[in-house]
Amino acid sequence: MNRAALLAGAGGIIIGGLAMLVAGGSLGADPGRAEVEGIVRDYILANPDIIPEAMQRLQTREVAKVVDANREALETPFGSAWAGNPRGDVVLVEFFDYACGFCRKSNADVDRLLQEDKNLKVVWREWPVLGQDSLAAAEASLAAAKQGKFDRYFKALFEQGRPTPPAIAAAGNAAQVTALVSPDLQREIEKNYQLARTIGASGTPAFVVGDKVLQGAVGYDALKEAIAEARRS
Repeated sequence: MNRAALLAGAGGIIIGGLAMLVAGGSLGADPGRAEVEGIVRDYILANPDIIPEAMQRLQTREVAKVVDANREALETPFGSAWAGNPRGDVVLVEFFDYACGFCRKSNADVDRLLQEDKNLKVVWREWPVLGQDSLAAAEASLAAAKQGKFDRYFKALFEQGRPTPPAIAAAGNAAQVTALVSPDLQREIEKNYQLARTIGASGTPAFVVGDKVLQGAVGYDALKEAIAEARRS
């Protein structure tokens, strides 16, 4: 949702809620329309902080709807591009790019969560947004995932550094990945682009946990809390 739509929606929530209070007698006895509008206006002017709070709540609610509508596509891995408990009660989805330094930084946080939480499943989604080398790395990574070798390739390429052509080749050799040209690799990348746009992801890494979308390298604590919140809901 854009800011104008969020603001309009938030305003509607606030005004509607306050009007219900007024009509219900919480703020006065059976006032007329003009009085209701005056009370609502005065309340908002006296409490301007409720506007951004209402906008945040509305945005969170709308994101949750979008995630729920696309949950199967988000949480279904391509080949072996997943780790953890296959029947985990929470799935953490990460959109990543091999050229993304923040993705590299987040790897340790995700590894720690997998080691500590035996009911967690992690699904990685290729989202090559940083150029042609990223796209070539994503295609090779999906080929590895299709051959059941995603984990080995993933670790090998991040160990190489930036996904240059020599680094991609070296990671492929280390993971014993056979070169593969297949239309389903490109379809998967296109699907991931569409999913990322749909959930409003602004860049890599982007995480989906439960009904929440977390943007950027948010760190171990934020991811752990999001997992705990997903279990509570």
